Amino acid sequence: MKSPFAVSTAAFAVLLLAGCAGYRPVAPAFHAAINKPYVLDAGDRIRITVFEQDGLSNVYSVDQAGYIAFPLVGAVGARGRTAQQIEADLAQKLRGGYLRDPDVSVEIDRYRPIFVMGEVGAAGQYSYVPGMTVHKAVAAAGGYSPRAYQANVDITRDINGKVMTGRVLTSDPILPGDTVYVRERLF
Repeated sequence: MKSPFAVSTAAFAVLLLAGCAGYRPVAPAFHAAINKPYVLDAGDRIRITVFEQDGLSNVYSVDQAGYIAFPLVGAVGARGRTAQQIEADLAQKLRGGYLRDPDVSVEIDRYRPIFVMGEVGAAGQYSYVPGMTVHKAVAAAGGYSPRAYQANVDITRDINGKVMTGRVLTSDPILPGDTVYVRERLF
């Protein structure tokens, strides 16, 4: 028969190891994504202007498959590409028999939404604003609940097609499409 002290010590060790296994430092790519050019994905909306072509200039949404439907040229891949890459691609496709020297401009009209969950006033989907931090996202979601842990949060982010979750400070910036999870404090 094992002594109660040995059993309690073993249980404490298991709990301690389980607690350590739940947290891993974020990968370097997690913070590096903040400083990279913005890449489009489903849910983004872009404004495309073709100089002197009012019929082509419009706002286009990136569909679930990652494409925009553009007149004359059809589906254009947008997922994982920057606005400048889309500009060059559209100009090249329009040059192929439609326009002589197209002048194409692409800008982000609306970013994909962010999601705020956990111990906040009103969890849900919110519009992303450039320069948004965790503090601002939580404020948009009605602030912290009385039981919220306010020192740091978990963010789930898609980086190059790989979904990563990391724990960051509340002053850290967020990106479009991020999911912010505010944990409950223990005491």
